[in-house]
Amino acid sequence: MSRRPEAAPGTKVFVGNLSWGTDNNSLADAFSQFGEVVDSIVLKDRETGRSRGFGFVTFSSPESASAAVDAMNGQDLNGRNIRVNLANERPAYGGGAQEGGFNGGY
Repeated sequence: MSRRPEAAPGTKVFVGNLSWGTDNNSLADAFSQFGEVVDSIVLKDRETGRSRGFGFVTFSSPESASAAVDAMNGQDLNGRNIRVNLANERPAYGGGAQEGGFNGGY
């Protein structure tokens, strides 16, 4: 399985409350008016292949991402009012608890 390239800071937006009918292409089409869409993905359930109801759109610039968040948050896409926010950056260390041990280090 190939991994998607890392997005530059501030260029990736989270899109929630997607219709089950929304796919990668329709998501990219809906957001392309705000700038160049580098990548778009609707996350799917591994077992059923059905949409999990959220996805991500990556733009070529932070300005395009900000414009998309401002304009699209709360708007209708395929019959659903979507939530759009800048995506949270994943920590370089891979996440998880910084303090070790089972049960919080007891």
